Amino acid sequence: MTTLPDARLYIDGKLRDATGGVTFDVISPWTGEPVGKAADATAADVDEAIAAARRAFDETDWATNVEKRVALVKKYRELFERERPRLAQLAIHEAGAAQGAVGRAHVGMAIDGWDDYMAVFNKLEWEKDYGEKQAAGIIHKRLGVREAVGVVGAITPWNVPLYVNIGKVVAALLAGCTVILKPAPDTPGMGAIFGELAVEAGFPDGVINVVFGADPALAGEMLVTDPRVDLISFTGSTGVGKRIMEQGAGTLKRVFLELGGKSAKIVLDDAPSFAMDVARTMLVFHAGQGCAVHSRLLVPRSRYEEAKAVLKGAYGNFGDNWGDVENPAHIMGPVVSKRQMERVKSYIDLGQQEGATLLAGGNIRPDKGGGYFVEPTCFVDVTNDMRIAQEEIFGPVLVVIPYEDDEDAIRIANESSYGLSGGVSGSHDRAINIARKVRTGSMSVNNGMCIAGDIPFGGFKASGMGREWGLEGIEEFTDVKMLAWPVGQVEAA
Repeated sequence: MTTLPDARLYIDGKLRDATGGVTFDVISPWTGEPVGKAADATAADVDEAIAAARRAFDETDWATNVEKRVALVKKYRELFERERPRLAQLAIHEAGAAQGAVGRAHVGMAIDGWDDYMAVFNKLEWEKDYGEKQAAGIIHKRLGVREAVGVVGAITPWNVPLYVNIGKVVAALLAGCTVILKPAPDTPGMGAIFGELAVEAGFPDGVINVVFGADPALAGEMLVTDPRVDLISFTGSTGVGKRIMEQGAGTLKRVFLELGGKSAKIVLDDAPSFAMDVARTMLVFHAGQGCAVHSRLLVPRSRYEEAKAVLKGAYGNFGDNWGDVENPAHIMGPVVSKRQMERVKSYIDLGQQEGATLLAGGNIRPDKGGGYFVEPTCFVDVTNDMRIAQEEIFGPVLVVIPYEDDEDAIRIANESSYGLSGGVSGSHDRAINIARKVRTGSMSVNNGMCIAGDIPFGGFKASGMGREWGLEGIEEFTDVKMLAWPVGQVEAA
């Protein structure tokens, strides 16, 4: 059995155990058994991390020395490259990634995103000339200066932890902020490695800190309510995002929230590859545990029976080709925890109670092992007012909804509290018209790549606020200060 290295805290430049030496077990989603141990941070540990980050921002040149920051972030990147095999093991045994998913969203896409940040960073304008303006007979020169926000609390989820950790930490460091990274209890090792490699890279004490614990809320709530923390960047559920906004109000803290989704994929009747577009929407990659996955498939009523037949065949062909930790071709493994497995199963049961038809799957699969395996599942005969069509399940459950015409498809896609991502396939002009009308942060038109490290990502409505990745993702961690000074007087006429 694989055993992961112990996950240790990283506070003020030191790798260390939690106060009192308390640890908690890291549970493998594949086996349901412990696969490692992690330090269980106390309130005192978190307080020390916040104090260290505050000192590093206020008392060193980190925020102003761009050359130093870029050099260290580049070295950091090289160390992560060296650790790709270990990153893969963490993704598999902490997050439950199948081997075929590791090179994509879990590690490959994450490291590529780091490179994208480095490529766009040079485009950031640290100063902007706003020209001159006359007032009261004086000519004034105006200059906008971009500065780091300050201390950042980065609170990250368990589904693709390296990808999200990089999205927040690297952007904040490039912007000149200091960081306290708080990963989810399920995936502490993918946070701890940021501390280990920070030591080797030679980061100044306090610039990066990593804290985690068995209690999913303790460290996060301290970061959100502490006035020494200037910004919270959170990826996770909409419910927790609302709580962060409420708790952060007391200190008027800036918050960036990347929250849930119930994204719709619309396949038009004139899609050149109608069957392929329908089949590729099977929700199987990483067991559907992605905020931007297309979990609602919208197909024209005139071709609904055809779409159901396509999906029946696609799920049948996919069969049992999932859930083997040793198989490099598999892209689907277990869900992350027993709690998540029970949650997904409760939605499957609910869908049947609501009157939807189970086209494929629907079962827990203990025969796959001692972990948390849920079959790839597809519901048809779904109406958009059903809870399985409105609520984020975060599992391998696809719902298929018929629509009458383009406007009906747009209406159904928009009748959701979420607005994170989506897609549309069909003739180009028609698909573009629909994409423009769907209220969501990104739309893939004819399978275009609308999520990448060099472009901004984020949501509308209950899917959050702010943008991660791209130049905009770095700018989230900055503020603009205006400077103005007199340069002359207006000459008399």
